[in-house]
Amino acid sequence: MAYATSNPPRRISLGSIDNSQGGTSQWVYTSADAAATVAGAGYITNGGDLGMQVNDLVQVIDTATPLITSHRVKTVSSTSPGAVNLSAGTTVGATA
Repeated sequence: MAYATSNPPRRISLGSIDNSQGGTSQWVYTSADAAATVAGAGYITNGGDLGMQVNDLVQVIDTATPLITSHRVKTVSSTSPGAVNLSAGTTVGATA
C-alpha cells in the first residue's frame, strides 16, 4: 500500500517547539503497511507540514500483523510538504 495523507500520523505528545531543548514529540501511525515499508525513504510524504521534526518518535501499528514498532525521524525534507525518513524501527509489542 501507499501512504495516504487522509490517514496521517497523529501527534500524541508535544516536545519543545524547535527541539532546542532536546524535547521530542511522539506520534502514532496506524496502517496495514509493514514497518519496513513505513520506514522506506519518504514514505510519510507530508510530515513537515504535520510538524514532524528530526528525532521525534513514531509508534507504528501494523494492523495486518499486528505488530507495533518504534521509529525515530531521521530526516524531514525542507521542501513542502516535507517528506520524512524514519529509522528501521524496533518491535516493541503486538496488538493481539
